[in-house]
Amino acid sequence: MDATTRLARQGTRIAYANAGFNVALTVAKGLVGAMAHSDALIADAVHSASDLVGSLAVIIGLRIARKPPDEDHPYGHGKAELIASIVVAGLLIAAAIDVSVSSISSFFKPPKVPEMAAAEMAFAAIVVKELLFRYNVRIGRRLQSKSLMAQAYDHRSDVYSSLAALIGILLAIIGERLGMRWLMYMDTAAGLLVACLVLKMAVHIAQDSLQSLMDRVVLEEDALHPYREQVLQVPGVRAIDELRVRDHGQYVIVDIEIAVDGDITVFAGHDIAATVRRVLREKFARVQDVFVHVNPYEAGDERVRKDQEL
Repeated sequence: MDATTRLARQGTRIAYANAGFNVALTVAKGLVGAMAHSDALIADAVHSASDLVGSLAVIIGLRIARKPPDEDHPYGHGKAELIASIVVAGLLIAAAIDVSVSSISSFFKPPKVPEMAAAEMAFAAIVVKELLFRYNVRIGRRLQSKSLMAQAYDHRSDVYSSLAALIGILLAIIGERLGMRWLMYMDTAAGLLVACLVLKMAVHIAQDSLQSLMDRVVLEEDALHPYREQVLQVPGVRAIDELRVRDHGQYVIVDIEIAVDGDITVFAGHDIAATVRRVLREKFARVQDVFVHVNPYEAGDERVRKDQEL
């Protein structure tokens, strides 16, 4: 089993774990919210339910992205994972709208003060989701996985929404004990705040995934320099005329134009190109494929030479 396959399977296992935690939290928040009369916690349960569907979308996306390139998809299936990230964002937006409508309507009804059990559930959810966020970020960065990073920030949005729910619940309880009617609406206000936080996070996830889905190339020179450095160390490469690194989620596709001496044979130029391709795939775990175009190089060209690059 190669390194890429191992990392992909690790990502799938984490996605299954995320789904399991989301099932547990959805059920727990929903039951406690209903029994403890907390609009904020019920709204938080709706958010967790959308997380569950999102986790399933990520599992499917990772499974498809792991498939090797074929005749119909010569660049691989990595964009399936990006589509899964957009599905997660869409579900979050839908949940945010639903919670907003429910919270706004509650302001026109007599306030319902939640019980302390709702606050305890919200606190437990904060702890669990923060731990999941940290773990998913660490693994998502290691795997360069867009969908796992989307899930990580989805967990972080849960932390914020549960924190807002906790504050709203506590303020409502305090309002009842102090006889302050306006404070008793804080549980409902927290539900509306949860919706705003969820919506903001969803838009961020959607924007990032859509950029990669539209074949965004890596432009940052700090990210491109390691590729240039490795290619210019290949014997026979005199210069790099063009370098593009296309983001496909877990992996990247490299398009590169190299310059070699113009008087060498076609066979020699092909061997240099093959070496460039092999080196990039060996040195960079995210590189799935490399397309090399060979140009002639002549003394006096104004192109950047190897010695100038290094």
